[in-house]
Amino acid sequence: MRDYQWLHEYCLNRFGSAAALEAHLPVPRTPAQLRAISDDRYLSTLALRVFRAGLKHSLVDAKWPAFEQVFFGFDPEKVVLMGAEHLERLMQDTRIIRHLGKLKSVPRNAQMVLDVAKEKGSFGALIADWPVTDIVGLWKYLAKHGNQLGGLSAPRFLRMVGKDTFIPTDDMVAALVAQDIIDKAPTSQRDLALVQAAFNQWHAESGRPLCQLSVMLAHTVNH
Repeated sequence: MRDYQWLHEYCLNRFGSAAALEAHLPVPRTPAQLRAISDDRYLSTLALRVFRAGLKHSLVDAKWPAFEQVFFGFDPEKVVLMGAEHLERLMQDTRIIRHLGKLKSVPRNAQMVLDVAKEKGSFGALIADWPVTDIVGLWKYLAKHGNQLGGLSAPRFLRMVGKDTFIPTDDMVAALVAQDIIDKAPTSQRDLALVQAAFNQWHAESGRPLCQLSVMLAHTVNH
């Protein structure tokens, strides 16, 4: 694999200046900011990510105020009590996206939020305290304990709330393959560990957050 110096110089040439590059890069939230997000906002974002999967984001986002209403502002204590009959009634509500599997995921993810809050004090504490040097471990945790959070849903959810993470998009995977770090999209524990190790090395060399390294790496793929 190439070192961070190569990645930085490549992106400087691509964007034309350091200022243009920096303006393009995301900035993650601090642990204190992540801890300050309330559990209902985390649950809302979890649900938003699940409903966005496979659908046009603008369509889902336009309906989200109605989702906030029918799910009691995503208060996990209330949402977790929503049983099968309640969800069946929501399937008749034309204001929302009527997908039973996705609707069922909301109270299930509310249970995860409540379980974490009981153990950690808040869901935000889990997100804030998880070390980015093992961010793939947090993906695995969310996929295991949550509902419909497999594939890229966990890392995309984390990016949405501002937790530092890389996302193995098609471009990023192509860049990792080009650098002989992996030979296909990372789904096995071995490949995920190889990708994590590469990002940890670039992070150590640069001090940059993973999300910035992820975006920079994706730009090394020629279109």
